[in-house]
Amino acid sequence: MSYKVKDIILAPQGELNIGWATGHMPVLGIIKDRFHKEKPLKGVTIAASLHCTKETAVLIRVLEAGGAKIALAGSNPLTTQDDVVAALAKTGTNVYAWRGQTKEEYYECINSVLDFKPNITIDDGCDLVSTVHSARTELLDGVRAGSEETTTGVIRLRAMADSGALKYPMIAVNDTPTKNMFDNRYGSGQSTIDGVVRATGGMLLAGKNFVMSGYGWCGQGIAKRASGMGCNVIVTEVDPVRALEAAMEGYKVMSLAEASKIGDIFLTSTGCKHVIDKKHLEIMKSGAVLANSGHFNVEINIPALEEMSTKKVRIRPDVDEYHTKDGRKLYLLSEGRLVNLAAADGSASEVMDMSFANHALVAEWLMKTNLETTVHNVPESIDHMIASLKLEAMGFQLDTLTEEQRKYLTSWQEGTV
Repeated sequence: MSYKVKDIILAPQGELNIGWATGHMPVLGIIKDRFHKEKPLKGVTIAASLHCTKETAVLIRVLEAGGAKIALAGSNPLTTQDDVVAALAKTGTNVYAWRGQTKEEYYECINSVLDFKPNITIDDGCDLVSTVHSARTELLDGVRAGSEETTTGVIRLRAMADSGALKYPMIAVNDTPTKNMFDNRYGSGQSTIDGVVRATGGMLLAGKNFVMSGYGWCGQGIAKRASGMGCNVIVTEVDPVRALEAAMEGYKVMSLAEASKIGDIFLTSTGCKHVIDKKHLEIMKSGAVLANSGHFNVEINIPALEEMSTKKVRIRPDVDEYHTKDGRKLYLLSEGRLVNLAAADGSASEVMDMSFANHALVAEWLMKTNLETTVHNVPESIDHMIASLKLEAMGFQLDTLTEEQRKYLTSWQEGTV
C-alpha cells in the first residue's frame, strides 16, 4: 500500500461520508455483493483518475471487492474531498489526491497510478488516457481497455480514434442513457446550482438573468433548476436543434454577444474552449457572476479576464473579484473549474449509483471481451440491467410484454383491421 493525501487523520470523517453515500447507492451495493462472491476482477490492476468524492470511494470499494488492485488519482485539482481519500488510504487503497494541487502535482499523481502498470483504465476527462498515449507509451501493451466518465473525455477520445492515435479500446460510459440522462441532467443540474449558491454565500437567484451556454444534457438540467429558482433563463447555443428545443421549453434563445449585455449569472457547460471570450467579458455589466460546469477550466477565457483587469481579490474561498480597467467588477467562481464539484459535492449519490455501476460492470465485461480499438458504447444489456436494478431499489415495477405483443412487435403482417 502507498498513498499521498493531505492528512490521514481525516479518515474517520471520510468513513462517515462514504457510509452516507453507500446507503444511497443500492445498485452498487447489489453489484458489490456479487463481486465479493465471484471475484470477477481477481488479478486485474485498474488505474483510475476520477473526482475523488464519497461516491467515487463507493465505486473503488466495489472494484476491490471484485478482486481488483486499484490505484486512484484525482481528475481535477479542486474536486478531491480530502477526508474521503484519507479514509481510502487508511483502509488500503493506493490513492494519490488532495484538494488544491498544482498542475505539476496533478500530473505527478496521474503518473503515480500509472506506475502500477494497469490492465484497465477508468478516466474522467481523458487526462489519464492521454498521458498513457503520450508520456507512458511503454504501458500500452499491458492495457486491455478502459472506460470514460464525462463528455469532455469522450470528445477527446473520439478525436484520438479519428486521428488514429487511440491504441486500446475505450467505452464511453458518459454516452449511455443510465449515465447522461440522469447524472448529467439531474445530478449536474442540481449540484451546479448548489455550487453557485454555496460559493456566493447564498446569493438570491430569483429575478436574475441566468445565461446558460450549452444546452446538452447538463445544460438542460442546469437551466431547468435555475428556472425553478425563479431565474429568467437565457440559452446560448451553436446547435440549431438544441437551440430550438430550448425555445420550445420557454427559454429565451439569443447569441452570447446579446446575452452578455443583460446577464447577471453566466454558466458554461459545453466541453468547448473560450465560450465566454474577451469580447463578451468587455460588455458585461459590473457585478456579473461567471461560473463553469464543464470539465476543464477553459470554457471561460480566464487569461483574457486577467489581462483586462487591474487586480484580483479573493473575497470568498470560491469567489475571485476582478477589477477591470474600465472600472467594473466581475466575479469568477471556483477559478473557472467545475463549480458543482469545486464549490459543492458534485452529483448526488443516487445518480452516481448508476454512473459508477456502469464502470463496475463494464470493467467486468472488458475482461472477457475482445474489442476493436475505437470508442464503443456501453452494451445495452448492461444499461438495461442497471435501470432495472435502480427501479427495483426505488420500489417501482415494470409491465412485461405478453407473447402476443412480442410477436406483434417483431412481425409486419398485421396492419389496419
